Amino acid sequence: MLRKLSRSALVGAALVAAIALGACRDTGKDQLFAISGKLFEFNYRLAIATYVITLKPLRPMVDGQVAVVSFQNPAGGDPIIVNQKIWPKLPHITLTSPPLTCVVKDKPYAVSIRIQDASGTLLQSIDTTMTSSEDQTMLPDRPLVIGPNYELNPDLAGHPDGKLPDEQKPDCSKAT
Repeated sequence: MLRKLSRSALVGAALVAAIALGACRDTGKDQLFAISGKLFEFNYRLAIATYVITLKPLRPMVDGQVAVVSFQNPAGGDPIIVNQKIWPKLPHITLTSPPLTCVVKDKPYAVSIRIQDASGTLLQSIDTTMTSSEDQTMLPDRPLVIGPNYELNPDLAGHPDGKLPDEQKPDCSKAT
């Protein structure tokens, strides 16, 4: 009985040590930011899809820093480049792409983030991929609402699902 108890205590101690070591992993002393969230946002009401990435500051931010983000274009062609000022007093940084076309479910898309100082010097690089859990074809063909009062889009009268039978679809033949 004592031997069984000692073995259990040893296994328990090993598990606690493994968890403690995992919690103490090095996040990198030179890193300024870590990705705290990433997703494809499908705004059904506005009929648009976008990349959204959230960065968590690991050290105090400095005025003048900029995030230069290169999003793989789901429709093919050149990447989508976004330059965004980093505001030092915000608790996190949210990076959003312009509206996308041709997003495919379960396909990984490359994203590259470069953090630069005011003079353009590279401070940190972050490379990641993003995979959508939905296909963009689930969005309506046009926004469901328009205007500041969210009035129903008259173009969709008689089409409550937002799908128009004769609507021209984006050309996704060049999608990578």
